[in-house]
Amino acid sequence: MTSPREAAQQAARPASRVAIAGASSLLGKELKLWLEESNFPAVEVRLLDEEIAAGTLTALGGEPAVIETVNQESFERIRMAFFAGSAGFSIAHGMQARSSGAVVIDLSGGMAADPGAKLWIPGLDGLLAPPATSLTAGEPQSLFLVPSVPADVAISMSAAFASLGLARLALTFLQPASERGSQAIEELESQVVNLLSFQPISKTVFDAQIGFNMLANYGPESAEDLNEARARIVGEVRRYLAGRTPMPAISLVQAPVFHSHTFSAFAEFQTAPALDAVVKSLEAAGLKVTPSNEEAPSNVNVVGEGRPVLGQPARDPLIENGVWLWGAADNLRVPAVTAVAIAEKLLAS
Repeated sequence: MTSPREAAQQAARPASRVAIAGASSLLGKELKLWLEESNFPAVEVRLLDEEIAAGTLTALGGEPAVIETVNQESFERIRMAFFAGSAGFSIAHGMQARSSGAVVIDLSGGMAADPGAKLWIPGLDGLLAPPATSLTAGEPQSLFLVPSVPADVAISMSAAFASLGLARLALTFLQPASERGSQAIEELESQVVNLLSFQPISKTVFDAQIGFNMLANYGPESAEDLNEARARIVGEVRRYLAGRTPMPAISLVQAPVFHSHTFSAFAEFQTAPALDAVVKSLEAAGLKVTPSNEEAPSNVNVVGEGRPVLGQPARDPLIENGVWLWGAADNLRVPAVTAVAIAEKLLAS
């Protein structure tokens, strides 16, 4: 329930016209939901997407709403445009939004090549400021990037452990099917059902069996490459850390689950830190650590959590200075919360 103080703060914030480009995607739907739940001060939310999704009836603020295709007027009078669809869709229309005067917040990774883009995790500002950007003198900052969930985890943990004398950090992420969209979810579900009934399986999305299986690579006919997904994560981490902390090692595996990333992390330090110091450093980086008497984070129990969640750290039995951690993160809610936090910071500045 919103307190009177919070209500007063919300009422004092200037209202804005915003657009969600890629509104029919899983991430676009989650972003729309979080804008409503967080009471973001928007006088208008314009829902946009590719032509195939145009005309789709949805709901916004409890009222019927229609997703529109992008045209020349789509971003007029829009203050902030969230791009939550495919990378290609963002590339195609991101510049149009900026040219119309909108600040673009890209969740797709499509506009990462722009040297003026600012990668930002607002919850990490107190520990590690976002990296500098290359802007022409006098040019306003109009493009912000929301890192992928694995990159967010790797960046935040690297920043958290820097003060503890981090020597190396290695993370393995187990990626859910929903990272490939609703068709991937349907394919996983279909494969599971068909495999249990000994029927042929569809491989349209992954070009491989994902049901009851773990994949280090997709099939050769897959439209996406798991190595390219890993490359995006690595690029975001390198860009954000910018040599300020030791670079982590990162691997990515496709898991037969529908939602949420899970991950295993191994951190080795110059000297063995106290485990309570490890917990405090993670919390200082905006990460949530579950108490020892609560259930460890999982794909299921982190749904709806706005930041990644980790279990209690455990010492490695063979490496004296090594610590293991297990965690999970809602792959839709975390970037949505980060994107809205960026917008809130911009409104307050």
